[in-house]
Amino acid sequence: MQRSLPPSDPALDQDAVTLHEAVSALVRVYQFRDRDRICCYDISVTQCQALKNLVDSGPMRAQALAETLFLDKSTTSRVLEALERKAYIARQPDPTDGRAQVVTITNAGRALFAKITDDLIDQQRAVIEDLDPEARRAAIEVVTRLHRLAEARFTSGVSVGPCSPSRLTAPAV
Repeated sequence: MQRSLPPSDPALDQDAVTLHEAVSALVRVYQFRDRDRICCYDISVTQCQALKNLVDSGPMRAQALAETLFLDKSTTSRVLEALERKAYIARQPDPTDGRAQVVTITNAGRALFAKITDDLIDQQRAVIEDLDPEARRAAIEVVTRLHRLAEARFTSGVSVGPCSPSRLTAPAV
């Protein structure tokens, strides 16, 4: 039995299509920028994100870090092994559970993350320098709100989960 969709609002539908195209294009550009700029420092974008999460949240267990990165345990383990080899993170026994380990960022990791962040911020400055201050603040507010709304929706499971077969197959003719 096929579920019926709520009544459509043509203006909202068109805005959703336009927003999808704009966000997809922006994400694609930033993925290439991040890959090109961050990899200059001999770490991956995912490794850089792990460093960011450790800077922002402090020491944490690998499982908690995996959750913040939206990665499985084995992928997170490989990310941490690479960062540990380069001395950007350290693992220590968890004081509350000797079987577990806590991941911390080292001074070298913190310095590298600061250098990468400064580089990326310089690039942002160049992107927005021609916008007037009001337009810059409005853009920041919209992007921030979209991030919060999308994160709340996508990480809560509302629109994530098994694909609906009706969306994957062409309608019967």
